[in-house]
Amino acid sequence: MEWPSERAVTLVGTPEVELRRDVPCAMRDGVHLATDIYQPAGDSQHPVLLLRLPYDKTQAESILYAHPAWYARHGYMVVVQDCRGRWKSEGEWYPFRDEAADGFDAIEWAASLPGSSGSVGMYGASYAGATQLLAATQRPPSLVTICPAITASQYFDGWTYNQGALALAFAASWATDLGRDTARREGDDAAVVALSKAFMGAPSWYWHLPLNTYPPLASSLTPYFRDWLDHPTYDDYWRRWSIDEDYARLTVPALHIAGWYDIFLSGSVKNFVGLQHDGGSNAARQGQKLVIGPWMHIPWVPANGSIDATASSTVIDHWQIAWFDQFLKGKETGVLDAPVTVFVLNQRQWRDFDAWPPSQARPASYFLHSNGQANAAHGDGTLSLKPPANEPADIFTYHPDAPIPSLGGHSCCFSTVAPMGPAVQTPVEALNSVLVYTSAALERTIDLIGDVSLVLYAASTAVDTDWTARLCQVDPDGVSTNLQEGIVRARYRDSLSDPTPIEPDQVYAYTIPLGPVGARISAGHRLRLVVSSSDFPQWDRNLNTGGRHFDEGPTAGQAATQTILHDEEHPSCLTLSVLPVTD
Repeated sequence: MEWPSERAVTLVGTPEVELRRDVPCAMRDGVHLATDIYQPAGDSQHPVLLLRLPYDKTQAESILYAHPAWYARHGYMVVVQDCRGRWKSEGEWYPFRDEAADGFDAIEWAASLPGSSGSVGMYGASYAGATQLLAATQRPPSLVTICPAITASQYFDGWTYNQGALALAFAASWATDLGRDTARREGDDAAVVALSKAFMGAPSWYWHLPLNTYPPLASSLTPYFRDWLDHPTYDDYWRRWSIDEDYARLTVPALHIAGWYDIFLSGSVKNFVGLQHDGGSNAARQGQKLVIGPWMHIPWVPANGSIDATASSTVIDHWQIAWFDQFLKGKETGVLDAPVTVFVLNQRQWRDFDAWPPSQARPASYFLHSNGQANAAHGDGTLSLKPPANEPADIFTYHPDAPIPSLGGHSCCFSTVAPMGPAVQTPVEALNSVLVYTSAALERTIDLIGDVSLVLYAASTAVDTDWTARLCQVDPDGVSTNLQEGIVRARYRDSLSDPTPIEPDQVYAYTIPLGPVGARISAGHRLRLVVSSSDFPQWDRNLNTGGRHFDEGPTAGQAATQTILHDEEHPSCLTLSVLPVTD
């Protein structure tokens, strides 16, 4: 293969790197994808780092990573490509649909470029993590390793939905943002302006009902948003793109990068664990690494707003160089000395562990208790390791017209349009429509390292409703800050593929996965669980009717009386993964 006639240019101030812009890469169906190539000057051959993204190859996710020229200066040919139908690439854009086949073709094309050593690694965050994983399922011969960052294990549960509830703030704002480039490609200036305004004003649009007429996305620019709403169960529409359906398809080592407040934290951890146990080769099973930092989805800076160079995005650039040097250049860099490296919140320190969860961690069951008035932080709800006896239930009401607001959380992708990160929970915890269960002050410091889940025994007067939970830490001054949260839509309690209504006033056991946590809780601090029936707009509101998803208007919503039981027969329980602190 020879370069096209266009000459390479030298980047100003970086004479050791040559750049070729808009090089066409032919897919198997004849569609050409626009590609920028950053190459170390000279005649030597270098391994390839491929980044495939829908957000403009010229920017190359520089909001998170070092510029491609930085990676090229470390001895790599960096190939950055616009996905099909995005920016300068030909074809029709539809999320996820073409990434496996296009990724395979791009990998093999990149491996054959002049100056390529024939070995390809991939990197990229969020959707650019999906482009790696989907391509890797096809086992392209030249793909040696991948570095998927802040990305999911599938695109139904953990991306568009969570336990049956629509991830509203993320799904609506992301689709709105995607539509802007489609409008730009069509030369529709008015649509670009309208979608830009809708994106920046997204929080006001989240209240719109019915969601299947969501005004900013009513045009033909974003047909996939309506498709997402038309498939509210885990069916074949979603199953075809699910990474976690069969990890044996993936045969390459992978560096998984996640953030404690990222929307895809659970999926990133699931991919790491799944490939460790079920990867399709010894190289895959033995070559998995998980790194979790104190980040939201964007940007990669400590979520508490402090300046800490040891936890900034530059850390990941150096992790990736070490990873690629190990697997693409054959250097021993020590990147696999520990399978798991995490930045422990509150301790503000990177720590290595042998597994997820660490083998030294032990499950701790914190049971819910009260004398029947756990409503709000001033109520009598408590958490303790002692199982419940004969205790009265707690009751609250939920009306979809007055949902509990999301204060912080694990949404995406910018804090101006979605609830993200840690936040003081005082305004929410003052409401009687939440139940608050708080532990006694800890006598000893503990580390919570592992997955959190809640088993909730509950009844509702509705035929469908939601149950939400937030795990918080409470400092000695009484300030409560969220660590993790979860939801389950009642009709999906047993199956994400085959939802069934509930019987009003019947008690069911609901399992709510809250996801991974990595935090030090110091002596004198307390743990807190907040239970309710909404967390809006992180998730859409359940109208309590049991009706068809997203078809009903605001007048359809009904009030529900919600009951949480915690007695010998119904031991509602929060399970934590606790690592004793010995120093």
